[in-house]
Amino acid sequence: MREYSQELVNALQAQQEEVILNGTSVIVKGNPEETRAGYLDPYELKLIRQGIEARQQQAPPAAPPTPEQQLQLIRDSMGFPNRNLNTIEIYTGYERIQLGDNEVGLWRYYPRKSMRKPNKPCLIYIHGGGWIGGTVFAVENPCRLIAELADAVVFNIDYSLAPEHKFPNGFNDCFNAVQYIYEHAEEYGIDRNRIAVGGDSAGGNLTAAAALKDRDLGTRMIAQQVLIYPCVTFLNDVKGYRWELSQFEMAEEQRAMIDPMLGIGRPTKADPEGKKAWKNYLPSEEDVRNPYVSPLLGDSKGLPRTLCIGAEFDGLRIQSEVYSKQLAEAGVPVKTIRYKGCTHAFIDRLGFVPQAEDLCIEIAEALKEL
Repeated sequence: MREYSQELVNALQAQQEEVILNGTSVIVKGNPEETRAGYLDPYELKLIRQGIEARQQQAPPAAPPTPEQQLQLIRDSMGFPNRNLNTIEIYTGYERIQLGDNEVGLWRYYPRKSMRKPNKPCLIYIHGGGWIGGTVFAVENPCRLIAELADAVVFNIDYSLAPEHKFPNGFNDCFNAVQYIYEHAEEYGIDRNRIAVGGDSAGGNLTAAAALKDRDLGTRMIAQQVLIYPCVTFLNDVKGYRWELSQFEMAEEQRAMIDPMLGIGRPTKADPEGKKAWKNYLPSEEDVRNPYVSPLLGDSKGLPRTLCIGAEFDGLRIQSEVYSKQLAEAGVPVKTIRYKGCTHAFIDRLGFVPQAEDLCIEIAEALKEL
């Protein structure tokens, strides 16, 4: 099922030495098959080349798409057909629950062999997709693998998407789902003191925001947050963070492939400050400074222990590592990992790139330590 050897995953797992990068303590994990600086991981490179070839073979559209069609094209392009790497039977549950004004889908994965075992750890996962797309199905296989590796219950939230449901709809769905699971912990066989919340990209943003609200309300439901290449600010030059291309080392022969991968979080001439970058998600420009939208602007004291993940060739990597540093300076226990040669959304490529499997192992180990 894997497109790589188990030895590569073992080699990644063995890399746990921290280094200081831009004032942040980071574990840098690299594929031993590509040790040169500024080069794409060979498995990522293969997929990127395949994607380029596929796009070149596509016929151009007969007419420019309408805004509605463009939105659907973006949504259809998200995710990757990843692999199921489970070696034991994983049960799947599904329910729709009324949370506030919205009805929310809640998927649940748990090992059959321990289904009646009480007080298991729990991960509540929030998928990415720029707040306007993505699905629970894109991350189902990673969630199932984490459930096996940690002997845990893993939830997967099907929250409301913008622009049909703008902020705070999706955020409220996620926080209310955390509260619902916390209140029904015994029914799900989980320990309410061992609940982690995690997500990738926009899901990482919603995770960080949920942890802030949990801290602000004093509810203390979240024991750990897992931030996978999160967006933590909508602004491009604020509170110790400034996006600069010079922070990305690129091999000249691969620059044409790597540079486009840095688009997320990158300032543009039309929007140099980032205030309009996510206008589909926010009802007003003032919302970009709301800490539940840009967690980097919030106070980080008292937040739960954190696992923060970045990809070397991801435009969000700079801000996620700045946030990691801010958390550490506020006294939050933080483990930060940067995956060399990887690009945004690599967890979606489970079974195709070894780093995705290594990340699932890292998350599972963090859950077992709760």
